[in-house]
Amino acid sequence: MSRFRRGVVVGALVLLLGWIGGCAYLAFTVVQGLPPLERLENPPQELASRVFSADGELIGQFYIKRRSYVPFDSIPPAFLHALIATEDRAFYRHWGVHLERIFKALLKNLLAGDLTREGASTITQQLARNLYFGREISLVRKLREAITAIQIERTYSKQEILELYANTVYFGRGAYGLAVAAQVYFDKSPSELTPAECAYLVALLKAPEAYDARYYPERALARRNLVLRLMYEQGFLSEAEARQAIATPIRLAEEPTRTTALGIAPHFVEMVRQTLAQDFRLQGYDLYRDGLTIYTTLNARIQRYANEAVREHLQEYQRLFDRSWRWTPQLRRRLIEDAIRNHPLYLAASPEQRPHIAEQLRQDRRFADSVLFAATRIQVGVVVLDLASGDILALVGAAPELVPSPFRVRSFLNHVTQIRRQPGSAFKPFVYASVLERGLTPESAIPSGPFQYVLADGTVWAPRGSGEQYGAEVTLTTALKYSINTVAARLIVEYTTPSAVAALAQRLGIESPLRPVPALALGASEVSPLELTNAYATIARQGIRMSVRFLLRVEDRHGNVVLQEPPTRPVADALPPQVAQQLTAMLATVVDGGTGSAVRRWYRGPAAGKTGTTNNFADAWFVGYTPELAAGVWVGFDDQRITFTGWYGQGGRAAAPIWGRLMGKIYADRTLPYTVRPSAPPADTLPPQLLLNPPEETPPAAP
Repeated sequence: MSRFRRGVVVGALVLLLGWIGGCAYLAFTVVQGLPPLERLENPPQELASRVFSADGELIGQFYIKRRSYVPFDSIPPAFLHALIATEDRAFYRHWGVHLERIFKALLKNLLAGDLTREGASTITQQLARNLYFGREISLVRKLREAITAIQIERTYSKQEILELYANTVYFGRGAYGLAVAAQVYFDKSPSELTPAECAYLVALLKAPEAYDARYYPERALARRNLVLRLMYEQGFLSEAEARQAIATPIRLAEEPTRTTALGIAPHFVEMVRQTLAQDFRLQGYDLYRDGLTIYTTLNARIQRYANEAVREHLQEYQRLFDRSWRWTPQLRRRLIEDAIRNHPLYLAASPEQRPHIAEQLRQDRRFADSVLFAATRIQVGVVVLDLASGDILALVGAAPELVPSPFRVRSFLNHVTQIRRQPGSAFKPFVYASVLERGLTPESAIPSGPFQYVLADGTVWAPRGSGEQYGAEVTLTTALKYSINTVAARLIVEYTTPSAVAALAQRLGIESPLRPVPALALGASEVSPLELTNAYATIARQGIRMSVRFLLRVEDRHGNVVLQEPPTRPVADALPPQVAQQLTAMLATVVDGGTGSAVRRWYRGPAAGKTGTTNNFADAWFVGYTPELAAGVWVGFDDQRITFTGWYGQGGRAAAPIWGRLMGKIYADRTLPYTVRPSAPPADTLPPQLLLNPPEETPPAAP
């Protein structure tokens, strides 16, 4: 054999071996990236877990990708027709890959000089990409996608493939699947969609962001009408139906406001999330991917009334505070410096860079203004409990954004469960309960003049708030009605003990540690709004304490119950019924003419409760109950260096109106199972000065 012929043979062998090796490598690479058979038989389905109120309203979702599953029978035929007409006309004829379409697309791309210009993916190939692959543009991915599509066709029926596709495809705006897309774009369930709306959703699949009618209305309309014409050409629409649909404008649902986007009870939903994330009974479940259905105790109507009551009161009260507040240079400087040390840029900088970052922020007027603006936003916490069950019916964890402003102020701190503040005079009922247990009666007379007490360290404790204007001696009822500090001080050291009061409060439901000192009578130890409200609920139940419940049950995506919270049972008999009844009658006088009489501007039914005001008007409280409900209101500021500047920071003025507005709304709603019983005097029988100007409550002196 000549040298030339040997060279040709060797070259051919090298090319052949190279081609074989390349094919083998490509096949190995493709096969290595294929999903295993068990994943094809059980494709991943990341479904959002949904949170429902007790009356059936969706109030929140937990998800990585926002998805909700819809079975095939609930998918509107018009959507399937639009999908097939636009994306895969031969869907019912091919076996996962449409070879004729591939060759046509390849030829067009070669002529255009761009191999990625036109795709030829079938619905099944798109499903494979949605489930198992990303959007990387490469030959290897296309081969994997094609092989997986063939396997999907062998594993599932055409109907099952369409169902999987409709529930996994991305429609934009964070919406995965038809159910979420119908809600996001049209505020409808899939079954309510019209053919024109189905066509629009299919139109989005080409490029969701590019065809969003909110931002590109003309482009979106043209794309939707193209889908409708394709449906007509494929026989899915008659000429009259197509003309009517094409003439229909795209009407998207209104874009939700920030409040709506967060839901009606964001802090309640977050409390549910944190609790379930730590619950051992949900081990093995993914809260963000497994499509759990979570049922809670929240009542959506009562929650909305609570939101309204807070908003109505704070719209007036924030303006009042803004008019009266005056910054001192020292406080302004301290707040800004604190904000600088917690700024992300400062924290991320090296020690050498931090002085420069700090100086930049000091010179940034917008930054300083945003810090001061946020610090002076009044915050609030409201919780409503059902006395019969101990269930949380409503929870407002923070104040809403009242007006549009250049600074976004949204507190993610739950001011019902995650703060502890001194309750001031709202703690006094526990002192009175203790002395009633020891034999005093509501009519027992106690000196109301100035009072001093020498503490163990030799210092003199002299609380302010003499009640001599009501007489040298007053009954327990009168002292509680007008919140006379000197009477409460006498009671805790002369008629009971701080240790006994602390123990009684904890039996009633206070879980925070309480310092057994005389100043406890005036609320010197910090508590959370939830535990203080639950303690009042114990009094309302004639001394029977119950734990608080906010979860009912959790179901998996198939409807199987995986977590069930039983009805709450009484925890303990914390107070003799006779004492609880006496104390309730005394607390009713607080509302009917005492420091809580502002309640009567909005609510005329039976009520008992107590105001609370702390040192320098830092915190304002009103906690009370009706025959069916207990509710607590706290009003104050996140930064305790910011305080109300005077009389309007009292509990009777800053907190009681929210409580009154809320109860007025609840009891006016005849669809709720609560009725006003005619035991309290009508508001118009009370002196006008008490309705508008309840008796002042003197904040306690610092212990």
